[in-house]
Amino acid sequence: MGRVRTSYPWQPIVETGAEEELVERTYEEPRAGAATPVPDDLHPALFDALSGVGIDQLWSHQADALEASRRGHTIVTTGTASGKSLAFNLPVLDTLATDLSARAFYLYPTKALAQDQARKLAELGRRFLRHAIYDGDTPREERRAIRQRSNLILTNPDMLHVGVLPNHRSWGDALANLAWVVVDEAHVYRGVFGSHVANVLRRLRRLARAYGSEPRFILTSATIANPRDLAERLTGVDFQLVDRDGAPRAEREIAMWNPPLVDERLGRRASALSEAAGLLAGLAERDVRTICFLNSRRGVELIQRYARLRLEDSGRPDLAARIAPYRAGYTPAQRRELESRLAGGELLAVVATNALELGIDVGDLDAAVCVTFPGTVASLRQMWGRAGRRAPGLAMYVAGEDALDQFFCRHPDEFLERPVERAILDHESEEIHLTHLAAAAYELPLTPEDEDVFGPRWEEHAERLVKQGRLRERGGRYLPRGPGYPAARIALRSSSPDSVAIVEGEAGELIGTVEAARACSAVHPGAVYLHMGRAYEVEDLDLEPHRALVRPFDGDWYTQPKKESETYIEQVRDRRDACGVELSFGIVSVVEQVVAYQKKRVADHAVLDLLALDMPEQEFVTQALWYELPDPLLANEFPLEVLQGSLHAAEHGQIAVLPLIAMCDRWDIGGLSTAFHHQTGRPTIFIYDGHPGGVGITRAGFERFESLVSDALRLISECPCESGCPSCVQSPKCGNLNEPLEKRGAIELLTRMHAG
Repeated sequence: MGRVRTSYPWQPIVETGAEEELVERTYEEPRAGAATPVPDDLHPALFDALSGVGIDQLWSHQADALEASRRGHTIVTTGTASGKSLAFNLPVLDTLATDLSARAFYLYPTKALAQDQARKLAELGRRFLRHAIYDGDTPREERRAIRQRSNLILTNPDMLHVGVLPNHRSWGDALANLAWVVVDEAHVYRGVFGSHVANVLRRLRRLARAYGSEPRFILTSATIANPRDLAERLTGVDFQLVDRDGAPRAEREIAMWNPPLVDERLGRRASALSEAAGLLAGLAERDVRTICFLNSRRGVELIQRYARLRLEDSGRPDLAARIAPYRAGYTPAQRRELESRLAGGELLAVVATNALELGIDVGDLDAAVCVTFPGTVASLRQMWGRAGRRAPGLAMYVAGEDALDQFFCRHPDEFLERPVERAILDHESEEIHLTHLAAAAYELPLTPEDEDVFGPRWEEHAERLVKQGRLRERGGRYLPRGPGYPAARIALRSSSPDSVAIVEGEAGELIGTVEAARACSAVHPGAVYLHMGRAYEVEDLDLEPHRALVRPFDGDWYTQPKKESETYIEQVRDRRDACGVELSFGIVSVVEQVVAYQKKRVADHAVLDLLALDMPEQEFVTQALWYELPDPLLANEFPLEVLQGSLHAAEHGQIAVLPLIAMCDRWDIGGLSTAFHHQTGRPTIFIYDGHPGGVGITRAGFERFESLVSDALRLISECPCESGCPSCVQSPKCGNLNEPLEKRGAIELLTRMHAG
């Protein structure tokens, strides 16, 4: 960090917030690159190909990655736009040029990334390279030729899981000669998705071994706290780490922006979307090429619309036409066109979901604006890294009214210097792992040799599948039972094998799916459901055929379900005393029932109506931490009517800050607080993984519980509101509709725990 410069075109825009909105403004110094010559022991054809595209030197981490990958499995973690693609292309292409029978798989989390890499590989234009994309968009008539001819196949984990592994006999030559597996953007593979992909990669290793190959893995990742641990959890093999970033970096100004308070008593602030639109319009008027990130698809469309209206009102319709939205839901052709227009300079600004957070090349940008906290510091830095790559840039953060956003605005120094999080996954999460063992048994019978791939508990899990009627055992080998292939029933981006189809009633069009476990909350009758920037109202939910009928909706309200919840402790796996309470970690069953829903006005979140529902109970088993509060901790200050609200507010505060410890979103976490729990016999707070089976989120909270208490106390006690607001104890996902909540009681309770 260094002094702030004042000679850049965006400076007047930043300075408009100097009196109130501008929370912090600082500066990152530029960094020179550490270059090294291209090694002369590369295959001559590859050496010539690199020269042909102007590569005559490497950054130090690219050379380090080449050397490390020759010794074994390697993960490379360096900054955005540091040249990680070349770091894995060098060893892979060297092998393909040397051994004409060798094959490689490149795995990307999105189709757009595979397309982007394919364009770059095509620029090399050498005969030794026969690359092709193999994903859901690949025409069926081309697939056989790709399997037989291509030596570098760019795909995604979903296609590997359902298209390659169950059909491995068609891929026999590729698997027998598989030399490399590259997993790009590995930090994306965390939580439920990461736990699935960890099983898919183990299934790939198992089949490759059956065909006689032992491929080497190269993973790349944005900066995270545990890169080697993540790589080893994903693949089940030991890794070397390359993290010395040798790429140059331009100077970068960082600005934190907090929308002004419009209601001090309620703690309500001006809309972050409106603030971002104003900033975007101002930057456009100064010809600052900008990318603006927001997690919400609908919000992306709104920011773009508001910014265009402002520019049209100020007499600049020419600039308004040069701002475009970019989000999931567009066709591949639409996305390619937007990427090309942005890279070529035709677009001045794009408002995007995290679909553009990853490593797609969209050219040089001047500014990157992140609207509301994206969930992790790692994601924020990845987004900011889009600006100022080769020339000075602006990295901006526009806070929302959410608890974490306001916590960071009160601690800007801590926010800017905060270390990135640990990526968490659990390949043995029961709901996920059992389904993949069944899929693996379909591919090849499970045998004792599989312990090396699936771990020492594989047979215990296989026996469970036998009892469930999904496998059969014959002489120590476990084979599939039943019709079809199990992989087709596994959705990698969901922990639940069952999903509910969301159908637009009038046209009969399938517009999306939702996990069966979440259906009663997300698509109950009367719910307002958002999909691809459009709003729909649910007309009917039928859980038997797993279908929700919806119709287009243009009202000015949204809905929030009211739920009744119970938890039952199934198994205690760990226990310790911490912060004056008895803290436990283990397995719980959660029973939830949606009993009503609120209609709330979009503009000010005012409650318009409360409507009753008659929905069935939903039950799932997951991981949880919980703690029991002893009598001395509750003495004097907590009559019964205050106690429940105090516990509830403390639970919300801890759920709000758990993403600071675990790389997750608050929507991945659930909670329950009660003044008397029937099993513990005491006031108890539960915090649980919101996905069936759990993926290790609350395990991280158990291990760092002291930090969880400390951060929650700071979050709540420092908020200037009187009795609780969205910036401290109110939660947008509360099943009890944020009732009751006692902010002062939560502060007292957490203060006593912190002192204990």
